[in-house]
Amino acid sequence: MTVAAVVVAGGQGSRFGGLKQFVLLGDDSVAAHSVRHARSVATNVILVVPAGYAGSGEGADVVAVGGATRAESVRAGLAYCADADVVVVHDAARPLATPGLFHSVVQAILDGADGAVPGLAITDTVKRITTEDGTMVVRHTESRDELVTVQTPQAFRREVLVRAHAERANATDDAALVEALGARVVVVPGERGNIKITHRDDLGVAASTHGAGQ
Repeated sequence: MTVAAVVVAGGQGSRFGGLKQFVLLGDDSVAAHSVRHARSVATNVILVVPAGYAGSGEGADVVAVGGATRAESVRAGLAYCADADVVVVHDAARPLATPGLFHSVVQAILDGADGAVPGLAITDTVKRITTEDGTMVVRHTESRDELVTVQTPQAFRREVLVRAHAERANATDDAALVEALGARVVVVPGERGNIKITHRDDLGVAASTHGAGQ
């Protein structure tokens, strides 16, 4: 099977205060780390960037301009994956995902799944709330036994992912669109170190982790 990777770097980084995906982490940009790790499984890596991007591609094979939403940006990258059997979608803002994690989600597809996501067990107590007169009030406590938090990279059979995006729907991740088809999405063990850079403080944490891994 041939594998392509779509590295999504099309966001504006409003919570970070700038284009977090292109700031330096060590000697390379955050996006360049993500592209390099995606290449551990993919023969074709597409980097999806915001309009006005003036960089050199961060090591990707193809640079595509994204849309107003994450789903639109993924679709922009999918347009360059027609020759692939498997598509891996990864958020550029997760530069510490290891090659081993990329291999794990791809292997799950090779083993027969339609989609595969890395997941972590929830260790905190989770409460469902409601809001009453501006105050958050607990409705009940959720059982954690059947809950995980998910990360990227996520891998999919290309034809399934294309079909999932055909309705031009939006979701917080691609797996949600694939799940809506009734397709089989499996969970592989995620990585605690696979943090997503969202706020400025996250970059410092990533830099410390990256430095410790050198």
